[in-house]
Amino acid sequence: MKLQILSSLKIVGITFLFSTAIMFLMRKVATHIGAVDVPRAEEGNRHIHKKTTPKLGGVGIFLTFLFGYMLFGEQSVRMNSILIGSFIVILTGIIDDIAPIRAVHKMLGHLVAASVIVFYGGILLNNITAFGFSFDFGILAYPITILFIVACTNIINLIDGLDGLSGGICSIFYITIAIIGFYQGRAGSLVMILTLIMLGSTLGFLLHNFHPAKIFAGDCATFMGFIIAVITLLEFKGPALISFFVPVTILGIPILDTLFAIIRRLLKGEPPFKADKQHLHHQLLGMNFSQTVTVLIIYGINILFASATICFTLIDQQLGQILYIIIFFMVLWFIFHTTIILDKTPRKTDLIGKIKKKLKK
Repeated sequence: MKLQILSSLKIVGITFLFSTAIMFLMRKVATHIGAVDVPRAEEGNRHIHKKTTPKLGGVGIFLTFLFGYMLFGEQSVRMNSILIGSFIVILTGIIDDIAPIRAVHKMLGHLVAASVIVFYGGILLNNITAFGFSFDFGILAYPITILFIVACTNIINLIDGLDGLSGGICSIFYITIAIIGFYQGRAGSLVMILTLIMLGSTLGFLLHNFHPAKIFAGDCATFMGFIIAVITLLEFKGPALISFFVPVTILGIPILDTLFAIIRRLLKGEPPFKADKQHLHHQLLGMNFSQTVTVLIIYGINILFASATICFTLIDQQLGQILYIIIFFMVLWFIFHTTIILDKTPRKTDLIGKIKKKLKK
């Protein structure tokens, strides 16, 4: 076990150092080719950062991923499909970072990448097992798996609104999966090697991306979401057959934030993927928390999700369920005390007050 720990730390340490170093290069390259994020007031002042920032951090993570694979990975059909799919996702992100492209074109690239994983790599979500219940998808496993990969690919990019937010959430995911895999005796498996490589790669990026950020992941943040989808599917397919529900719950924050955003916009009669300033981090910033404190609060909530998952998987399923229930009520409280779903603007409050006054008369 001691050798396994040292081997794991070696993978994380080497990829972390490489990622940390290559981010300096990516900052210069991004600035040189114009792949920079410029705050734009015409987009409703959604941009929280105030200065132009290079945004090829996701490419740096991808290059570190390739470096880690060359050192620690093994060739296989599955691994080949992951490399091909990753290249398609990162290429789509680079193009969008240099000269923004239409959402439909980005989605097409993600669909192609997901199809490579499913049809060439043979990585499929055949069924879901959670709390003793099992659901078999049959022939629908193919479109469902593609949809899941595309959703995960975009979900990290959608929450990437504050310095250090996406990198921190992804790092918590990788650490949790590594802990579960290590204690279940799967050190050295494909999913563990991928997880450890991505952990080192993301931590190196986070060193440059934490507030005040010197580089952004840009649209290449989709690569992090893509690999998370692959790791989740491989974790589910592993020899210990962890419930698919388990790795998904680690992503509780980005999943809920995206779900709330879609519901919020549909209730307003707006397109479900229209940008706004009502995300979780916007809600916390509206409570007068600083950027750093807001990100740390979200880290804490995500760690709570991860702790419940570790408890459910490795310690006591009943205790894990209790923690999930506590989190559920915390989420309900947040929904009813913020505008993350329902708009509680002063104008509506004034209207109700006027109606009450007229009724009294």
